[in-house]
Amino acid sequence: MSAGEEDLIDYSDEEIQPTEDAKTATGAASNGAAKKDTNAAAGKGSYVGIYSTSFKDMLLIPQLNKAITDCGFEHPSEVQHMCIPQAIVGTDVVCQAKSGMGKTAVFVISSLQRIDPVAGECQVLVMCHTRELAFQIKNEYARFTKYMPEVKTAVFFGGTDIKENEKLLANKETYPNVIVATPGRLNALVREKKLRLGSVKFFILDECDKMLDQIDMRRDVQEIFRQTPTEKQVMMFSATLSQAIRPICKKFMRNPMEVYVDDENELTLHGLQQFHVKLSESEKNRRLNDILDDLTYNQVIVFVKSTRRATELDRLLKECNFPSTAVHSGISQEERIKRYQAFKAFEHRICVSTDVFGRGIDIERINVAINYDMPDSPANPGSSEKEAILQSADTYLHRVGRAGRFGTKGAAISFISSERDEEVLKQIESRFNATIPEYPEGGSGISME
Repeated sequence: MSAGEEDLIDYSDEEIQPTEDAKTATGAASNGAAKKDTNAAAGKGSYVGIYSTSFKDMLLIPQLNKAITDCGFEHPSEVQHMCIPQAIVGTDVVCQAKSGMGKTAVFVISSLQRIDPVAGECQVLVMCHTRELAFQIKNEYARFTKYMPEVKTAVFFGGTDIKENEKLLANKETYPNVIVATPGRLNALVREKKLRLGSVKFFILDECDKMLDQIDMRRDVQEIFRQTPTEKQVMMFSATLSQAIRPICKKFMRNPMEVYVDDENELTLHGLQQFHVKLSESEKNRRLNDILDDLTYNQVIVFVKSTRRATELDRLLKECNFPSTAVHSGISQEERIKRYQAFKAFEHRICVSTDVFGRGIDIERINVAINYDMPDSPANPGSSEKEAILQSADTYLHRVGRAGRFGTKGAAISFISSERDEEVLKQIESRFNATIPEYPEGGSGISME
C-alpha cells in the first residue's frame, strides 16, 4: 500500500508489469460472470467467492441496512455485487465500470461498514477532481449515515472560504470523520497543518483516471497519500481506466482486487439508445428545439464545449420557453452548487453544461443526453491525433452515462457538424463495439418507458 517516493513520482520512466498476486475480476455486463485468474488454481492468494444477491446477504450493520432500505435499494448492481463483499473485508480495490452502475455506493457502504468514529479523527478520505462531484459524494455519505449520527462528514473544495474549513477542523466536536475533497484544497489544509491525516483508514479516489492522468493533480494526490498511514485500505474507481493508467493506480495499492466490468471494447451502455444527427453548425439551434419538442423526457442535459456557448444556448432556450438552466465554470462556485441542487430537485427540466457535469454527477431523472458539441480531448483540444480522439471517446462515455442510470432507459443524441466530429463518432462506435444510427425523423420509435 505504501510505496517509496521514487515509486510514486515518475511512472512514465519504466514499464510497470502487474504483480503476479494481483487478481483480476473481469465482468461482462451481459452475464456478470467473473473470469478466474490462472493463479487461483495454484492457490496463490486467490479471493474467496463471497458475492451476494441481496444487500441483506452482505451482513451489513443494522444502521446501514436501514438506510439502504430507505433509499429503496434491495439488490446490488453487478459492480456492487462484485466489490462490496471484498471491500468490507479490507481488500484494496481498483474498479472500472460504466456510469450508472453504483460505484459510489461501493466505497460509501464499505467504508461506513468498517468505520469506528472517534471525535477529532478523520478515518475516511475521499478525493475527486471536481467540486460538484465532491458535493454529490458528500450527500451520498449523508444519505447512508442517516442512522449513524455519530459519523460526521464534511466536503472541502476550492472557490469557498478556506477559513470556514479551518474553523470546522479546529473544533473537536465538528471535526469530520469522513472528508470528501478536491486535491488542491486538501493539500492547502494539510500544508497549513489544519488537517491531520494520521488516522486515515480508507484512502479513496473517485474518477481516479482523471486524478492521476494530469501531472499537477497527481502530485497533489501523491503528497496527500504520503501524509496518510502505511496501513490503510486504498480504493479507486472510474468509468474509464486505460491500460496505461491501471499500473499507476496499483502503485498506490497492495495486491488489489481488480474489477473491470465491460472491459475495453466490450464497453456498452445497456438501456441507452444512441443516435447521431449530421448537420451544419448553423442548424444546431433549430434541430435542438425540434428534438426537445419531439421527445417525451423527464430531464435533459445538453453538453457544449465552452462556458460562452453554455450561457448563450441557455439564453436561447429560455427565449423559446424551455425550462432551462446552465452550469459551467464561468459562474461562482456558490451559484454552481445552487443551480446543481435546483436541477436535481427538478426545478428545471433542461441543463446546459460544459464537461463540469460530464463525470460522476448522478441525477436520476435525466433520461436524455445531447451532445450539442461533440466531446473533445481535455489534454489536447481540437486535435485529430489518435490519442486525442481516444480521449474524446472516453469523454463521450462519461457524458452520455448521465442518461439511463442504473439500468433505466435513456437516449443519447450527438450533433455531427465537422470532419473531426465524424472521426470521434467512428472511434466511439469502435470503442464501444456498436453502430450509432441516425436520429429518426420526429424521434419516431424512441421510447423512455
